[in-house]
Amino acid sequence: MTAYLAGLDAGTTRQMADYTATHFGWTLHDGVATVVLNRPARKNPLTFESYAELRDCFRALRSATDVHAVVLTGAGDNFCSGGDVHEIIGPLVSLAAPDLLRFTRLTGDLVLAMRACPQPIIAAVDGVCAGAGAILSMASDLRYGTARSKTAFLFNRVGLAGCDMGACALLPRIIGQGRASELLYTGRSMSGEEAERWGYFNRLVAPDALLGEAQAMAHQLRTGPTFANGITKTMLHQEWSMTIEQAIEAEAQAQALCMLTEDFRTAYHAFAAKQSPVFQGR
Repeated sequence: MTAYLAGLDAGTTRQMADYTATHFGWTLHDGVATVVLNRPARKNPLTFESYAELRDCFRALRSATDVHAVVLTGAGDNFCSGGDVHEIIGPLVSLAAPDLLRFTRLTGDLVLAMRACPQPIIAAVDGVCAGAGAILSMASDLRYGTARSKTAFLFNRVGLAGCDMGACALLPRIIGQGRASELLYTGRSMSGEEAERWGYFNRLVAPDALLGEAQAMAHQLRTGPTFANGITKTMLHQEWSMTIEQAIEAEAQAQALCMLTEDFRTAYHAFAAKQSPVFQGR
């Protein structure tokens, strides 16, 4: 059996401990990865290269066995100002339709990779969170913000539709259709207090405590039943397009699978012994 598992692991799992990133910061400690958009002098804008590398990173996380939660943040006092005006927006003006479609599919693939990886993603949002930066926070599973943060889906303000990178599908499910419509039609900024009130931010944190609070939550999730957490993320995403009958059946199958895990047995034995369970993600 061990030999069979070794062969299976070789094709379906990977370790991220030695992973290095070129276009963003990456650290991994005790099962929690921290991704830092790190161009603070320009409010951490994205480039063609960083889009692609972020997409590939989140794709790799789908098979990573040593990463159990992810924190996504920006360097300095801002989260992300969106696509770099000079390195992305300028070149897009002169591209032909097939190349523009390649770009928009690339950006959408990043969101798909974030939603498909089993690890919960916590966005720690301070300062400017605009355009594609707002999309990255939206595509995360949890969002911590600050009172001074300003989140803007500003595509309308640059002559584009608000339907970018899944915004028209994801944002209404987070804050409601009417509120999402207002933000996508106007491109205005949503303040930190408003974002928390509308349910976009899970909580507001002081700027100097933001990263620590997000990482603390990531470590809390990391000590939970991480296989089951991955199932929860999958079902939260997939059930959007299901009927209630389909969702209940899908959840019945998913929960039965979780009942086969070692973590489920561990929890039972710990409860019987009046102890706290130590989950292993298996």
